[in-house]
Amino acid sequence: MNLPKGPDSLCFDKDEFMKDDFDVDRFVSECRKRVSLEEMREDLEFYYKLLKTAMVELINKDYADFVNLSTNLVGMDKALNQLSVPLGQLREEVLSLRTSVHEVIEAIDTLLSKQEDIQRKKMCVMRLIQVVRSVEKIEKILHSENSKDNTSLETSSPLVAGQILERIATEFNQLQFHAVQSKGMPLLDKVRPRIAGITAMLQQSLEGLLIQGLQTSNVDIVRHCLRTYATIDKTRDAEALVGQVMVKPYMDEIITEQLVKSSPSGLQMMYAKLLEFVPHHCRLLREVTGGAISSDRADIVPGYDFLVNSVWPEMIKGIEERLAFLFNPGNPDVFYERYAITIDFVGKFERQCGSQASVKRLRMHPSYQTFHNKWNLPVYFQLRYKEIASSLENAIADGLDAAPVGSVYHLQVSQVLWECVCRCWADRIYLPPLAHRFWKLTLQLLSRYSKFVTEVLTKNPSTETPKDPVRPLPSSASSTSSRTSQDADSESGGPASLSTKQLVFIAADVDKLQEEIPQISEMIRERLEALGFKNFTIVSEALEDARGSLACGMPTLSARMTQHLIERCFRFLKSASEVPRLYRRTNKEVPTRASAYMDNALRPLHQLVSDSKDLVKATLIEEWLRVTLSDCTHRYYETISDVLSSVRKMEESLKRLKQARKTTAANMTGSHGGPSDDSKIRLQLALDVEYLGEQIQKMGLEPSDISMFSSLLDLVREARDMAAAE
Repeated sequence: MNLPKGPDSLCFDKDEFMKDDFDVDRFVSECRKRVSLEEMREDLEFYYKLLKTAMVELINKDYADFVNLSTNLVGMDKALNQLSVPLGQLREEVLSLRTSVHEVIEAIDTLLSKQEDIQRKKMCVMRLIQVVRSVEKIEKILHSENSKDNTSLETSSPLVAGQILERIATEFNQLQFHAVQSKGMPLLDKVRPRIAGITAMLQQSLEGLLIQGLQTSNVDIVRHCLRTYATIDKTRDAEALVGQVMVKPYMDEIITEQLVKSSPSGLQMMYAKLLEFVPHHCRLLREVTGGAISSDRADIVPGYDFLVNSVWPEMIKGIEERLAFLFNPGNPDVFYERYAITIDFVGKFERQCGSQASVKRLRMHPSYQTFHNKWNLPVYFQLRYKEIASSLENAIADGLDAAPVGSVYHLQVSQVLWECVCRCWADRIYLPPLAHRFWKLTLQLLSRYSKFVTEVLTKNPSTETPKDPVRPLPSSASSTSSRTSQDADSESGGPASLSTKQLVFIAADVDKLQEEIPQISEMIRERLEALGFKNFTIVSEALEDARGSLACGMPTLSARMTQHLIERCFRFLKSASEVPRLYRRTNKEVPTRASAYMDNALRPLHQLVSDSKDLVKATLIEEWLRVTLSDCTHRYYETISDVLSSVRKMEESLKRLKQARKTTAANMTGSHGGPSDDSKIRLQLALDVEYLGEQIQKMGLEPSDISMFSSLLDLVREARDMAAAE
């Protein structure tokens, strides 16, 4: 039923009244949140009138139906009474018929059940009859063969005996089938001892005949025996028999500790002799079962795999029991050699299997998995991990020691890192099953080195102690200027501070390692591709992340380098404030060259250029020089500005004093009427700044590239012009 739609101004939704869970109290409570009770009452009254109007319209619409409703129902009760009697009779007839049908169905079901039971019992009897017939037939064959010419099955010719056994096996197979189907029948229990006797005789005869056929290399006998084993579904018994009789004695003779330890190549000799067993002793079996290329496919006996089920288990059992020392990972070098030789042997044995299906069965064999699990590869990796990680940690503990002569790296720790990464994938270290572990170790080594570089560069020199692993490089190969620089380093921060050469070496090695990332990537790719690994993108991305981690330290290194250079250079540049003291009242000659402090201030920069030549990129050196000179020039500008300001104040003070006394100040002119002391000071500062510009150009930079240098040059030239005007 649809309620009439009201105006949108109503404080409630009309559909609320049609909900099954409509509650008056909740309805009133919700409406009161929006309007007052008076407004709600007015809306309800308005909607009530709409409902009444809609109801009246509905009645008027169907009024004719309402009026005719009573007229149409007249006489309906009599018609219903007339129908009730025949309907009742019909109901009784249907129920009676239904009962009859149910009785017939039950009778038929009973007969079918009896017939099914009889058929089942008949089948059981037929199976039992077949069992008895098969037993009697087999016994008859045995009796006739034993009584014929006073001979027995054992004394018959091997070929005849094989044919007889094959006939018996065919009948025995049927006997076994029917015996299984008749399980639980009383008669079967009476026949069971006879079946057991036939089974024992058949297996004993088959074993003896198979061994005889193998010893005499009689193909027909072996074929008859194997076909008979397959007929009675005992192929695994035949494979086990071959393993015990033919394989085990050979393995007991070859797999000995004395042979393995007789010479350095003893293990290889043993494996070579084990591989000789298949072509020398399994040729006949492989020819009969189709494992050899020369096998006649029309006359092979399928279902056998003697290499997988006979040779391999006995071989591995002998190795595991008599050569347990092979699996000891205590000496990783020896363990690697033994494992590599063994895996090579396993690969050669797989190639002898003759087909991919046989190789697949070999790899699924329980002894195959057990044998591989015997090699404790996780322990081997832990030993290698300890060797590799310890060598890097020891190098890190030695700090920034120089690398050996001839190394492509300049720091010992960088050289060790490269050697450690290469060792992870080296021939006598890396093992394919441990590829994921060595890959993880490679990333850990790169990360550890990056962290070490970051720690070295971010360490505060003022808090370092002599125990800190970061030590200065040996100075035995340093030149005189290098030694002077190191002495300056010692003065600035002590033995724990980083020298210019050490910072250059760090930058050069980090840059070199970043260049070697593609080589590392290619080295890893070759190993992973040999395993069939295809998704090399994730490996490349991880190595790029490692490269980025190495590069992250370069901004810090540059900041450390420039800070170090600025402190060393400005230590001498601030000596410009001492120039006035050198010329006031000293009668010194007019300056013609730059001050000595300027050479001392520029010596660290020249040393940087010398130490970093052919080690780091020229752009990086230029950046270090530019930043250092810009900061030093800014400070130098402030120092000179203060000096010139002081000189000017002193000059003005002396002029006022001269006017007051009307005398010639002694310090205003030289002893011979030459330039004044203030003029000499200004000229000296101008010479110093111009010399600085010349040295900047010698370093490969343009003075215009140095912040504040143009302003500094203008400042001293203005001062020199003032001196010339006096």
